[in-house]
Amino acid sequence: MITAIEWIHQATIALVCIVLTIAAISDVRRRRIPNWTVLVIAVLFGAWASGEPSVSLVSSLGAALVIFLISCGLYYFGVVGAGDSKLATVTALFAGLAHLLQFIFYMSLAGGLIVICMLAVQPTKALVILQTRGRGGMGISVPYGVAIAAAGALLLLLPQPRLLI
Repeated sequence: MITAIEWIHQATIALVCIVLTIAAISDVRRRRIPNWTVLVIAVLFGAWASGEPSVSLVSSLGAALVIFLISCGLYYFGVVGAGDSKLATVTALFAGLAHLLQFIFYMSLAGGLIVICMLAVQPTKALVILQTRGRGGMGISVPYGVAIAAAGALLLLLPQPRLLI
């Protein structure tokens, strides 16, 4: 029999995945991640943390801080957008410090696959980028919200060892 806590835990995972999907679709269509999706994920983390005894608030906030600092630097240099930074930061709350490297790995892997697919669809742009060593300014923008959403969903849906950090 499933307990109320387990039900809340599973419902929270489902809702986070739905909101991440909405953010990813918005990023693909308009290259914008709605602020309300970031806010909803933060609120859902509150439900997650209150119903999951193994969640360390300090660890979660530490992971979010690390991602925030890294993504702010990437935003400053124009690598990611502000929405990407905000979405990655709130999604990192669910990773905590224990699974932060795993979250970053999933994001990097998904982002790389997206870039490869985008370049495969437009091989002429890929050739220009290679010939100009990335300085071609071809107007390619990567919807990195998709990679963040995929990483968050993988982190929540794949079995994880429960580490208390």
